[in-house]
Amino acid sequence: MEQFFNKNYKKILIIPILLLAISVFIIFNHYKNTGDIINKDVSLKGGLSVEIYTKDPIEKALFDSLEQKLGENFPEGNFLIRKTAELSASLQNGIIIESSSVKEPVLKSFLEKTLAIKLDDDKNYFARETSSSLGESFYKQMLYTILIAFLFMAITVFIIYRKFVPSLAIISSPILNMINTVAVIDLLGFTVSEATIAALLLMIGYSVDTDILLTTKVLKMKEGSVFQRMKDSFRTGITMTIATITALVLATLVSKSLVLREMFIVLIIGLLSDVISTYLMNTSMLKWYLKNEN
Repeated sequence: MEQFFNKNYKKILIIPILLLAISVFIIFNHYKNTGDIINKDVSLKGGLSVEIYTKDPIEKALFDSLEQKLGENFPEGNFLIRKTAELSASLQNGIIIESSSVKEPVLKSFLEKTLAIKLDDDKNYFARETSSSLGESFYKQMLYTILIAFLFMAITVFIIYRKFVPSLAIISSPILNMINTVAVIDLLGFTVSEATIAALLLMIGYSVDTDILLTTKVLKMKEGSVFQRMKDSFRTGITMTIATITALVLATLVSKSLVLREMFIVLIIGLLSDVISTYLMNTSMLKWYLKNEN
């Protein structure tokens, strides 16, 4: 394995580069078709969001037909409907409806007639309305937060290692993970909310962990060959990643909170991408750097 890596580390670097190119194409294509790189929910673009909960589950067939009825009665409503229930449940006991144009009293009246239930504020019915300017402002602030996080991360890494290529390798990993995750989100048709943005911020920290572990092992330690030090780092890092992914998968399966499940899924996607960026891209970059140094 060591001989194969030492001979083909430059070719291995092609895999994450190709993955990056595919992700950029997906994001660009999504932007071309929708005018934005992601699908934003009402908290980020403005609009109305209502949540309905019932003690007695409502038949799934009624939920399946609700979107069609909303479209027929409110052609300009631009609705997004999400269900909340335990995994594999045939009946739903919660629903979230988002719209960018329908007024709350009109929608509430329609839902009461369609679902044949009485909706009481703060009991089984919660409504939130966000103006388009406020949603857009919040979205921009979130993007600025991500950029600032990357900036401070880059400064810290350069101060610690004081070498351009190793520092670039560490910084490249969360950037690749971010782009790959956004591409997968677009492919899956996810609607991005504040929770998704928060998960992306958390993912930056997770991404840097394994890269710092790898770089420190390779550059600071002197025992064994470069490949052996990478192998030791891989054992520790992949154990951390698998343990985290396992916990997140279990949490996704048992959680009834739609917000938490969104965050967990985004983190899982990011961690899977991190395995590629750390152990295919960064190992190859470090090997190339050390060979040129010597």
